Amino acid sequence: MSRPPTPVGDDPLDPLDPLDPLEPLARERAHLAHSRAALRSMREDVQSLDISDVTANWVNAEVLSRQIDERIKALADLSDTPLFFGRLDYLHAPGAEQAEGAEGERFYIGRRHVHDHDGDPMVIDWRAPVSQPFYRASKKDPMDIALRRRFGYTGGDLTAYEDERLSDPADPSGAAVTSKLLQQEIERPRVGPMRDIVATIQPEQDEIVRSGLGGTVCVQGGPGTGKTAVGLHRVAYLLYAHRERLARTGTLVIGPNRSFLHYIEQVLPALGELTVRQATVDDLVAHVEVRGTDDAAAAIVKGDARMAEVLRRALYSHVTMPTEPVVVVRGSRRWRVPAYELEDIVRELLDRDIRYGAAREALPQRIAHAVLVQMERSGEAPDDRVQDAVARNAAVKAAVKQVWPPVDPAKLVLRLLTDADFLAVHADDVLGEDEQKTILWAKPVRSVKSARWAPADAVLIDEAQDLIQRTHSLGHVVLDEAQDLSPMQYRAVGRRCTTGSATVLGDLAQGTTPWATRSWDEALAHLGKTDGVIEELTAGFRVPADVITYASRLLPHIAPGLTPVASVRENPGFFDLRGISDTAEVVAACEELLRNEGSTGLIVADARVPALTEALRAAGIGHLSPGEETTYETRLTLVPASLAKGLEYDYVVLDEPQAVVDGEPDERTGLRRLYVALTRAVSGLIVTHTAPLPPQLS
Repeated sequence: MSRPPTPVGDDPLDPLDPLDPLEPLARERAHLAHSRAALRSMREDVQSLDISDVTANWVNAEVLSRQIDERIKALADLSDTPLFFGRLDYLHAPGAEQAEGAEGERFYIGRRHVHDHDGDPMVIDWRAPVSQPFYRASKKDPMDIALRRRFGYTGGDLTAYEDERLSDPADPSGAAVTSKLLQQEIERPRVGPMRDIVATIQPEQDEIVRSGLGGTVCVQGGPGTGKTAVGLHRVAYLLYAHRERLARTGTLVIGPNRSFLHYIEQVLPALGELTVRQATVDDLVAHVEVRGTDDAAAAIVKGDARMAEVLRRALYSHVTMPTEPVVVVRGSRRWRVPAYELEDIVRELLDRDIRYGAAREALPQRIAHAVLVQMERSGEAPDDRVQDAVARNAAVKAAVKQVWPPVDPAKLVLRLLTDADFLAVHADDVLGEDEQKTILWAKPVRSVKSARWAPADAVLIDEAQDLIQRTHSLGHVVLDEAQDLSPMQYRAVGRRCTTGSATVLGDLAQGTTPWATRSWDEALAHLGKTDGVIEELTAGFRVPADVITYASRLLPHIAPGLTPVASVRENPGFFDLRGISDTAEVVAACEELLRNEGSTGLIVADARVPALTEALRAAGIGHLSPGEETTYETRLTLVPASLAKGLEYDYVVLDEPQAVVDGEPDERTGLRRLYVALTRAVSGLIVTHTAPLPPQLS
């Protein structure tokens, strides 16, 4: 058992022997044991529920059974995950509006709420209002906290504690004391997927996490500032504060690729949130099978927001004004709606600017209404059933099909990309002639199924689909690594939260697509959230100071206006530049880092993956691919530079920086890719190179 850090003093609320530092630790361990027992009891209570007599039918029984299963999963006690990580001792009651809390009340802060048989809290959820001072209180603003205690764990065992006396009048200096336990938690070696940061959330991060559901927040954060964790914890907080509303409307986390989503997928379940869907943008727009690719020039044009206007024009070109009347026969009577009246109906629907499909569904009802008006004038008294029957009349249906025909979104996009004349008509004054030629397919395509759709084409189809039928809106969407999205991709995401809000996360310096975001104001406009608030995180908790300082040499060349990340790590880690002669020395650097505890990433230019794979195999070193979970037996991951974004490792070997730059279509994108690769290490980085380093790093 490790000895705890020396406490700042004896516990004023525990009549303990101040000469025995293990006595408070023993009491805290006892509270942990009692809390775990209470959690087991809560879970057993749910497992023992009998719903056979409380459900009206099998549907209700199925729904309730599913809810109970989710509750049982949420109450699981993970043996290697601390049940609580902090304690707050209030000077007074936490608030008159709260029934609980007398003077001197004590709260243990953890990942989920735990109560005893009497309903008294043993652990308070980190998202509860009473927990907020754990993250926000300071000497300057103690928020009525007498003592804040942090706990240190080895696995699931409580092994240390550390106190801050925030309201001690004997210490008027107001000086902040760096928490050793907090630093150790941030720097703790990582094996496996990303973990939560509830024990280490900083005040500026907590402000974003607890921002309201009604507003969209955009977080600009450099490497190691915790923006991804902040976004995920904001989802967890919103589900806690607005559970009923978000249960109805849904939440979604959007990441750049499957490897990234696999890396973060355990964070929310560890916080007890099991219902949040995760997807990539490609998943959202998967209306067709994507089998092709675009060159950069075509992808840029297809991703431009102007394409939305081209699609709108092309779609509504299918609407034609009627030239013939509609004659409806009912029994012995004939009812005639003249062409000019039909035209008025069509123009009125066009002026309302509603979805193409909704207007098409409304048109037969409008024509039927015109017929009913004539019936009433002749003395009849038709009801809604008559109107529905008229709307289904063959003559009405034929007129609607001619005037407002159905349109398949994929066929519409296919025609635009293969019919030069059709594209020219609807892109006139929107796209230049060269731009039109850039996106036109060289060979004709027989059908939607045989087409080799590219990712940008699927986004266009999604836009066309939304013009025809409104896309379902969710309550909240988190969009990570947003800087790599095209304007049309932003629009696709924005359609999923038109009536909800969003958390947008990214770093302009890490934009590695030819269409990378130029400003967050522009991104929010494409997203349809112009009222979004932009926040910037500049304190680096993950990347060592020497590493981030070196990588920041690239900022003037890739994102001149951004504030460099300032590392707040006490542990400097290490950074080493090594000129080498062959791949054997790259393998040797990996072996050197693998002697340390934690994970190691070998990041290489995509073109060098086969050579390094062979070198590792020859050396007998097992390794994983991005997205595969590291274990204590296999802790090395071979990472193509194109997939490094969003990932992190305790130690990193970065091979051939110039090859990483050369692997991209232009120098700026290459330097941004290099910036990403340089900033994946938490404890140490070795850069190996045979070729000269990029001059921007000089």
